[in-house]
Amino acid sequence: MSEHGRLTVLSGRSNLPLAQSISSYAGVSLGTCNIQLFCDGELNVEITDNVRGNDVFVIQSTSYPVNDHLMELAIMIDALKRSSARRITAVLPYFGYARQDRKVKPRVPITAKLVADILGAAGASRVLTVDLHSGQIMGFFDVPVDNLYSRPILLRYLKEQFGESEKVCVISPDSGGVPRARAFAARLDTTLAIIDKRRLAPNEVAEMNVVGEVRDRVCLIVDDMIDTGQTLVKTADAVLNKGAKKVVAVATHGVLSGGAWERLMESSIDKVVITDTIDHPNIKKFEQKFVRLSIANLIGEAIRRIHEEGSISSLFEET
Repeated sequence: MSEHGRLTVLSGRSNLPLAQSISSYAGVSLGTCNIQLFCDGELNVEITDNVRGNDVFVIQSTSYPVNDHLMELAIMIDALKRSSARRITAVLPYFGYARQDRKVKPRVPITAKLVADILGAAGASRVLTVDLHSGQIMGFFDVPVDNLYSRPILLRYLKEQFGESEKVCVISPDSGGVPRARAFAARLDTTLAIIDKRRLAPNEVAEMNVVGEVRDRVCLIVDDMIDTGQTLVKTADAVLNKGAKKVVAVATHGVLSGGAWERLMESSIDKVVITDTIDHPNIKKFEQKFVRLSIANLIGEAIRRIHEEGSISSLFEET
């Protein structure tokens, strides 16, 4: 047993299927708690298991409805702190508000920092998350943060689908995603192209230019998340207009809001590959185009190593 106590895994309501798979990999039963919504919208949480002195991991993606799931997580952490848990790790497979990580104009908040402060004030001892939108968010926390990468899982699928027989090009949808796309291109031993785009407003792109050779290649558009899908569809069209053979979209987080499902189904994109950091019970309706890979074993292994005071960095080397 760890010096931090017996391992306990709990989950909020945002992604119970993932939490059950994670706890199964970690070798423990998913803990129980009662979460009640009052008529006025207030949440009440009761931890029904004895967690005194335990090393507790709370799994909750702060996906839609993000404010409800964030508040639910904070209340669960507070309940665990007041139940004398020895250490509380907030496990956020998807970290909401991550795109609000800096001031882009005067008189706007840095909401990612506010979320970090909320979780710290609630009583989180450390944070475990997957593919943060930007690495600087780790510096917003006053507690240790482990940022896992889904790249090994996505790469395994891509290598199975596109082996030596296919000419592949990795596409970065913007300049900020170049390091991520370059890492994929290096591991696939292929070329890289970049989309140079100019925005009129959030989710509204005026112009796109493809920098790099994409003709007669399978183009893999790699990003950390897919939200409305509007920019992704325009990126795919721009690449195909330059002679690409076909387009596959690859992302860790399938936010998929604002009509994204239908938009992507009707698009020229061949496949959309995401992980299960966000729960989408209706994904089977769209399985002819959408592929969902599980991140459960990666998070489960990270939880086991944190509990046993093992190395997380060696996890990346092994994968």
